[in-house]
Amino acid sequence: MKVLAVASEIYPLVKTGGLADVVGALPAALHTHDVAVTTMVPGYPAVLNASEEWAIVATLPSFFGGRTTIKRATVGGLDLFALDAPHLFDRPGGPYGDLRGQDWPDNPQRYGALSSAAAELCTGLVHDYLPDIVHVHDWQAAMTLAYLHYSGLPRPKSVITVHNLAFQGQYPPTILGSLALPQRAFALEGIEYYGMIGFLKAGLYFADRITTVSPRYASEIKTAEAGMGLEGLLAGRAASLSGIVNGIDSQEWNPAVDPKLAANFSTGTLGPRARNREALEKRFGIDHDASPLFCLVSRLTWQKGIDIMLEALPHLVESGARLVLLGSGDREMEAAFRQAADLYPGRVGVVIGYDEALSHLMFGGADMTLVPSRFEPCGLTQLYGLRYGCVPVVARVGGLSDTLVDANDAALTLDAATGVQFHPVNAPMLQDAITRAIALYRDKPVWRAMQKRGMQLDLSWTSRAGAYARLYRELLA
Repeated sequence: MKVLAVASEIYPLVKTGGLADVVGALPAALHTHDVAVTTMVPGYPAVLNASEEWAIVATLPSFFGGRTTIKRATVGGLDLFALDAPHLFDRPGGPYGDLRGQDWPDNPQRYGALSSAAAELCTGLVHDYLPDIVHVHDWQAAMTLAYLHYSGLPRPKSVITVHNLAFQGQYPPTILGSLALPQRAFALEGIEYYGMIGFLKAGLYFADRITTVSPRYASEIKTAEAGMGLEGLLAGRAASLSGIVNGIDSQEWNPAVDPKLAANFSTGTLGPRARNREALEKRFGIDHDASPLFCLVSRLTWQKGIDIMLEALPHLVESGARLVLLGSGDREMEAAFRQAADLYPGRVGVVIGYDEALSHLMFGGADMTLVPSRFEPCGLTQLYGLRYGCVPVVARVGGLSDTLVDANDAALTLDAATGVQFHPVNAPMLQDAITRAIALYRDKPVWRAMQKRGMQLDLSWTSRAGAYARLYRELLA
């Protein structure tokens, strides 16, 4: 079975969050289910520079404002198509914005081009390639399904995966002409969304099946509280909507062999974690002592509950614990954590930015990882924490609820607990969760059992990929 995946990021070539991890890990896992995935991504410099083996398979002389080619190569085991459109993607900065963090004003045209080219691949642009399924990820690729619909040509079955409903790609209707879509597309039964053009809405409307990254989140987004304005559409398509929990790359995230750690360890040899802890203490300039060490690896945004974390931080420090943080985002939140590090020297350490290697070390050396998100489609940091014996302390929402068993009395009695959950999502409840986590940490036999239980879970893509393969086969049947 041939599947064309379409996405704006893919690990390890370009990454801003969990989307890239999923898109990068799923093809290899699906291969074991006789599914061949080729992924189409924008031709960012980081993508094109990753290989010298790119072959041009199609040329589009005048495409969204410039000469464009579609190139194909296998890079690091990933079969890829790259949309080489220098006028759209050959720029400094990140995938979506400039070096100052400002979104590119032509993002709708950039990802409209990605979607349009993907639709062309689905209808025979490349003579030796025609997919059975097209699987698009998030708003940047969602318009693929609109281009396919309005082409009027035979098209493959389609799946859209929503990694975060908060990012929808909404733009004014004045750009419709620049997207090379017919005027009739701007309708409720098309791409129109509350008077705007809705990229994600279009994908949700035209997809044969809709998935999101956890069963609970699939249920939540059908409600006004979490539906972000799309709950009516999603509730109407409930029969086509399902949740499949994300996995992690068990080779990339393996504490027994991870080269990013100061010391490797496994469930049978947790002792070396102490060396990772010492490396963290030195890296963040915090005290070297036996007190519990929390870590937070996150975008610093309202969604991630970072304001709640700031409110609960004095309680964490007063409880005798320490915190190390790696992240970036809201400038005010960045400044607040820098101030906290100054206010609590030796107890709070902060690195603003993103560092893949440092994140591995944090999960491999800290005792607990905090995920106080207001909503979380799936979350990967709690999975990394489980894998590395870094016990997650999380809000009971979305995939955070689906992937952990709270350490309540019943779960502890049944030897089932893998983390600490709290709800509702506010500072007092987070403080209570921190208090519970510290009490568990001080009971060493219980704590070690929780660490090992989390590390022994099958968090890989092996079982998750099977759910996608079954979904594809249902569609083709």
